[in-house]
Amino acid sequence: MGFAQILQAKLRCFLQSTAAIAAIILVAPACRAQAAPPSPPDNAWMQELNKYPGLLPELGKLVDKLQQNIEFPAARKESHLLPLLPESTISYAAFSNYGEVTENTLKIFRQELQESAALRDWRQHGALATSGPKLEESLEKLAQLQQYFGEEIAVSASMEGREPRLLVIAEVRKPGLKKFLQEMVTQLGGESKSGVRIVDQQDLAAAKEKDKGSPQELVVLIRPDFVVAALDVATLRSFNARLDRHDWEFVSTPFGQRIAKEYEGGVTLLAAADLHRILEQAPAEARQNETFQRSGFADVKYLVWEHKSVSGQAVSQTELSFSAPRHGPAAWLAKSGPLNSLDFVPPKAMVAFTLLLANPAQIFDDVKEMYSTSKSNPFAALPAFEQMLKLSVKDDLLGTLGGELTVELDSVAPPMPVWKAMLSVRDASRLQQTLSTLLGVAHLEAQQSEEGGVTYYTIQIPSAKNPVEIGYAFVDGYLIAGSSRETVADAVRLHRTGGSLGKSKTFLASLPPGHSLEASALFYQDPITMTALRLRQVAPEMAESLAQNSENATPAVVCVYGEESVIRTASRSGALDVGAALVVAAIAIPNLIRSKIAANEASAVGSVRTVNTAQFTYAGMFPKRGYAPNLAAFGVDPRGPGNESPDHAGLIDTALANESCTGEAWCTKSGYRFKVTAVCKQHVCGEYVVIAAPVDSNTGTKSFCSTSDMVIRYRTGTPFTAPLSAAECKAWPPLQ
Repeated sequence: MGFAQILQAKLRCFLQSTAAIAAIILVAPACRAQAAPPSPPDNAWMQELNKYPGLLPELGKLVDKLQQNIEFPAARKESHLLPLLPESTISYAAFSNYGEVTENTLKIFRQELQESAALRDWRQHGALATSGPKLEESLEKLAQLQQYFGEEIAVSASMEGREPRLLVIAEVRKPGLKKFLQEMVTQLGGESKSGVRIVDQQDLAAAKEKDKGSPQELVVLIRPDFVVAALDVATLRSFNARLDRHDWEFVSTPFGQRIAKEYEGGVTLLAAADLHRILEQAPAEARQNETFQRSGFADVKYLVWEHKSVSGQAVSQTELSFSAPRHGPAAWLAKSGPLNSLDFVPPKAMVAFTLLLANPAQIFDDVKEMYSTSKSNPFAALPAFEQMLKLSVKDDLLGTLGGELTVELDSVAPPMPVWKAMLSVRDASRLQQTLSTLLGVAHLEAQQSEEGGVTYYTIQIPSAKNPVEIGYAFVDGYLIAGSSRETVADAVRLHRTGGSLGKSKTFLASLPPGHSLEASALFYQDPITMTALRLRQVAPEMAESLAQNSENATPAVVCVYGEESVIRTASRSGALDVGAALVVAAIAIPNLIRSKIAANEASAVGSVRTVNTAQFTYAGMFPKRGYAPNLAAFGVDPRGPGNESPDHAGLIDTALANESCTGEAWCTKSGYRFKVTAVCKQHVCGEYVVIAAPVDSNTGTKSFCSTSDMVIRYRTGTPFTAPLSAAECKAWPPLQ
């Protein structure tokens, strides 16, 4: 196992163990996973609690001491690292040096071990018996390592060529770092190759790149003033030369100035991406795609996230900016306004989400337009459906609604979850007529009842187990729907008495500093109730105790604010920010990868078509040669235009038809490798095959080929590394 894998495993165990120290002891199965298959988490938890009954209160004391005695690094109002970055930087992240925090955490933990027999017993014989000492040793090394660094560590990526170049940089606080790192790498890596190379400026001058196909390594340059890490020697050499030239161009760029602005108010964590320049790296056909242009997200500019102190309170803020006023789906989110529907939500709700939409009917039109050219258009049967019912989905349904929507979950206890949804309504009577028509089509009938001047409608939906009940009513410009008639009635009573979540002092105090209850969207969560929900399956008594003491708990709230050319988010809920960031990463990263793969595949198909056209033209230009035997034959003659020949036909630019793409060589473009082979007799080529294969599984999932019949075919699976015959290509299914 290499150093990178060892470090990753240790970091994973450290994070899981920290979570155990900070809360409860779910770390056991995670740390044992390196040696044996883990037990189910619930069983492992209960076993630990039964074996060490006094452990939980002691962990609680430890958490209290950590909260009271650990001081995190102060906010930074300037950066010594930001000016050093290359002008081509497209993303940036910076965080404080947490070496002192790590050291103090270890000190408090060890002190608690001496004072607590229960904690000491668990540490020596329980879940951390094996991994605990190693974790502490790793934390000690981490604390010692960060003593060599300045107050900030920055990570950036720049576009210098076709692939992003990663840089990690920090100031060097004291000498001896190279020796310390070499000893640390040797210790963690053992006899195996560590995957990390430590060099100084003299070593860098003579350093060689790793051979192609070799495992990637991290190259760390130790200078007297800075420590810099990259994934290749060339990037380090370029950056080292920049430092020696005192080339500080990045801070004069618009992106550099935007990042520098965040430091003015003081930041503890900061991340930013130049989305506009990142999009420029995508193939032109993907950027100019009509659907993408209509989405409004072709105009994205910067994404900036920061964690800072505002009015003495820690706040996380995100800004997504556009280079022009928002339009299309990017403008579906309305500008900030009152969230009056929260007056129907109880203060003890588990989760609630509120959204202001600009115009539901316009959104409907936008969605229809997006699918108008799709073969599987879900709206194709809509006109016939509307004619049959004699209603318009846009006018009679969506046109009767305002833009405000709130959904809440109050309970998941059996037999049925308790939920509600509130929608602002422009025309209640017309909407009721539409609902009656739709219910009639489904052979359902709403039962009516009156209470307090409000008409309640109740629908019973047949089910194999228990019938599902849905209630709804129209009150003060809102449609209130819920899991039962009584649930809806409770919401109405709450609205009238003024004891709702929207009026709760605890909730209002949890809003981001400087913001009232006006936003474009809001997410609310009761973290204690959600934690208790998870505990009920494994520790019911603990869950009940936790729920009873949740009245004064601070809720987690994230607010979203839509402006003309900016979307912002703000939250005081640090724990929620971490969870939200993980959710966003889990959703966004795979989607970004899929988007990049789709763009690469579209570009590859376009390139294969280009080759087919070029082959047809080539055969007409040079009938004695037939088809071109390789990609290089399509390229431009080095002497320039007007010198076309069978070896340099001037039909395709060098991005695809490089002069080196002869024989066994492949040409690479937009994540794909291309090769042309031909069947030639006496220097006349009567058949050809062009193949496009992904560089790896991260750049594409399909390989493409075509022959002189000019039909493009494809195949999924492992990327091809060898050319095909015409018969093999024709056996693949044609691309639709």
